[in-house]
Amino acid sequence: MLRGTWAILEKELRVEIRTKEILVTAGLFGLLVTVLTSLAFFLDDATARRLAPGVLWVGASFAGVLAMGRSWAREREADAIRGLLLAPVPRAAIYLGKMLGTWVFVMAIDFVLLPVVAILFRVELGEELLSAAVILVLGMTGYVAMGTLFAAMSVRTRARDLMLSVVLFPLSSPGLVAGVVATREVLGGAPLGETLEWLRILLAFDLVAIVSGLVLFEPLMSD
Repeated sequence: MLRGTWAILEKELRVEIRTKEILVTAGLFGLLVTVLTSLAFFLDDATARRLAPGVLWVGASFAGVLAMGRSWAREREADAIRGLLLAPVPRAAIYLGKMLGTWVFVMAIDFVLLPVVAILFRVELGEELLSAAVILVLGMTGYVAMGTLFAAMSVRTRARDLMLSVVLFPLSSPGLVAGVVATREVLGGAPLGETLEWLRILLAFDLVAIVSGLVLFEPLMSD
């Protein structure tokens, strides 16, 4: 299981290092959403701090959808998904390797978006930003885990991007809502310890998403 997961993860990282396709496309898209939103809604410093959490999570979630869809689109080319499923590794290892690879790409993008949002919305680059980074990691872990499962399901469908968005956003809404509210609290000056209830929701969502992906990937990908 671990060797198969590492082999898939290494393949994902190697392909991305060579092509830089996901980081460039999803990263530029997330930056574009962030910059345009800041230009449209910035009024004053107080209003900006209230808008920053929503802008951050909108940019991160949209970039994540694009990254997950593109990650599995590679397997669709030349029917590579068939060879991947025939590989002598557990199906759960395929899911876990793809999920970890996408998670690395998404977090790399999000850690670029975070200081950009802080600069555009005049959020202090200090302890508040570090707390927001912790919340972002917890929130995007479950989001990517669930999105990887549905992105894999959409490989063989025609309306792939539409199906992924329509299915993913409603099912991942508990994690997204908890992440936005927790980020709003810490950027408003509250210490990270005061958001423990929201952090517990994020941890529970991560656990449910990862376990569901490991259990459901094989039956959903079987013909």
